[in-house]
Amino acid sequence: MAEKPQLELFDNPRTGRDYTITIRCPEFTSVCPKTGQPDFGEITIEYIPDRKCIELKSLKFYLQSYRNEGIFYERLTNDILDDLFESCRPQWMRITSRFTPRGGITTDVRVEFRGQTEKGGSKSP
Repeated sequence: MAEKPQLELFDNPRTGRDYTITIRCPEFTSVCPKTGQPDFGEITIEYIPDRKCIELKSLKFYLQSYRNEGIFYERLTNDILDDLFESCRPQWMRITSRFTPRGGITTDVRVEFRGQTEKGGSKSP
């Protein structure tokens, strides 16, 4: 993939409270690496922030960077988790990709990671 847009973050306004942020991108597109045809789907990002939250405009540009990328669903979903987790180091994060039917078959891929807070130090997925 070409260089990915920089994800921007902002300070979590309630660091002493666990709460879940859910972000949906219902118009996600990428490209099938086998056929070159577009894949259409929805990406759902759920996370419990630690110190930082993800700024949405930069996230939009990051997700749009996959628009012309030939990539399988499984790698795509794991790459998004890796990039977002590395960027904001949440307590917990789940990425779900749901793709529209192709040849009568739908595919959902879900990956999650639970980090450790300051007590144990965060770790990568």
